[in-house]
Amino acid sequence: MPERRPPELDMTVDGEFVSPPAAPVASRVMIWAVLIAVAAGALSLAAFALWLALLILPIAVGAAIIAWAMMRYRIWRGQRLARGQRGVWRPL
Repeated sequence: MPERRPPELDMTVDGEFVSPPAAPVASRVMIWAVLIAVAAGALSLAAFALWLALLILPIAVGAAIIAWAMMRYRIWRGQRLARGQRGVWRPL
């Protein structure tokens, strides 16, 4: 079995840990660029979803108006047909 080396601890003479070196400037710029790209992608996806909802909204409103008109027509027609019949119970 190979011998395992103990972990190395970077410490100062005072007994404090040495802080790791800062990331290079290119790495920090790359991280910010990726974060901005992800935020822009999320914003564009939200804008597309809103555009799609606003595109469908007039169609849904038109369908609701047509459904309401058909319901009112059927109620009117049913009341007209029921007027001539005797002995048929109907709500007031």
